[in-house]
Amino acid sequence: MARPLPFAPRPVPLSPTLAVNEALARKRGQGVRVLPLGFGEAGIPIHPALARELGTAAGRGAYGPVAGSPALRAAAAGYWARRGLPTDPSVVVCGPGSKPLLFALLMSIGGDVAVPAPSWVSYAAQTALAGAEPVRVATPPGEGGVPSPALLADAVVRARSRGRTVRAVIVTLPDNPTGTIASEDTVRRLCAVARELDLVVISDEIYRELVHAPGRAVPSPARFAPERTVVTTALSKHLAAGGWRLGVARLPDGPFGHALRASLLGVASEIWSSAPAPMQHAAAYAFAEPPELVEHVDRSRRLHAAVTGAVAERFAAAGAAVTRPEAAFYVYPDLGPLRGGLRAEHGVRTSADLAALLLERYGVGVLPGSAFGDAPEALRVRVASSLLYGEDDERRLAALASPAPAALPWIARGLDRLSEVLADLAAPASAPVPV
Repeated sequence: MARPLPFAPRPVPLSPTLAVNEALARKRGQGVRVLPLGFGEAGIPIHPALARELGTAAGRGAYGPVAGSPALRAAAAGYWARRGLPTDPSVVVCGPGSKPLLFALLMSIGGDVAVPAPSWVSYAAQTALAGAEPVRVATPPGEGGVPSPALLADAVVRARSRGRTVRAVIVTLPDNPTGTIASEDTVRRLCAVARELDLVVISDEIYRELVHAPGRAVPSPARFAPERTVVTTALSKHLAAGGWRLGVARLPDGPFGHALRASLLGVASEIWSSAPAPMQHAAAYAFAEPPELVEHVDRSRRLHAAVTGAVAERFAAAGAAVTRPEAAFYVYPDLGPLRGGLRAEHGVRTSADLAALLLERYGVGVLPGSAFGDAPEALRVRVASSLLYGEDDERRLAALASPAPAALPWIARGLDRLSEVLADLAAPASAPVPV
């Protein structure tokens, strides 16, 4: 007779970004009209040159070095050197996406981790999975992705006074969820705090190539605290190759960095052994930045800026408080100015309530600010505009080529639907829902 097990598996919720995507897929399958604004996928086709390079390496089935192929590590080193961060290939480690690399880094460094509030959902979740405690620290107004240096110092001292071991701080430049970029002064001061308090800085720079204003620099902490800063990036955002799962990390040079590399490779060897060889070959091509890919990234940057700006304008017109995004494809509107009506007509008291209302009543997928560590009562949501570009490659390519993508019929329909929904949020509960 079968005997049931006396315990349950460890409860680990699905990442909110993936959960909202699956919820929208279910609604779409039920025939519901949906507006996908929750999933942070870049929304543009893979460039043919990348597909070509992947195809040429499809026969590479052997395991490779844990750190990554020499060609990939050299290409990534060149990528960082062109951005003012001279890099020896020996301090580059690759993995099957920057997300596994981040988790392996947390395992290697150990201890609790200071994370910005708000910040990408997986920072705190991975810290908890590693058996540590995320220490949430608010970001300065208008500067997402980097904890306030003064608040960071206070939070670390307080955590250590109660027996916690805080060893790292994570920053995101540019930021997800706010789409903003911290100032150089803030990054410098954060690095000074990290040096004073013996913290490792992990700088997630996966959106670095998607800064909307041409020529605007990203102030990497690796410039100001090179002996303690790890930089990560990947192909998933600027080249829209999220499904390829290939990321790289730049470790500090010097004794600490070398010890961290040895530990990281040990962890990696037990988890993924080596990243897929065909992906590494394509990534080496990508990080070498041939002109055809540079032009492709430029076009995607312009597309993201245009559509994200249009989304921000629709929220502002509806009465939300919006900081105009400066990078990537995210908007982080605050519907606090509409709080009275939302509470009276819809019972909305938290950002989770607001996101649930948008999904269930209107088929609009967004993520609540509370998923990113924001205060639950703050009515902020993260809106990702990139899945408005089209449902097939023909439309996405047309969006990439258009000088005015927000005016394309299918994108304009999505924007107009958003405006309809936002207008209805302020209408009496008995009013008909636009369909």
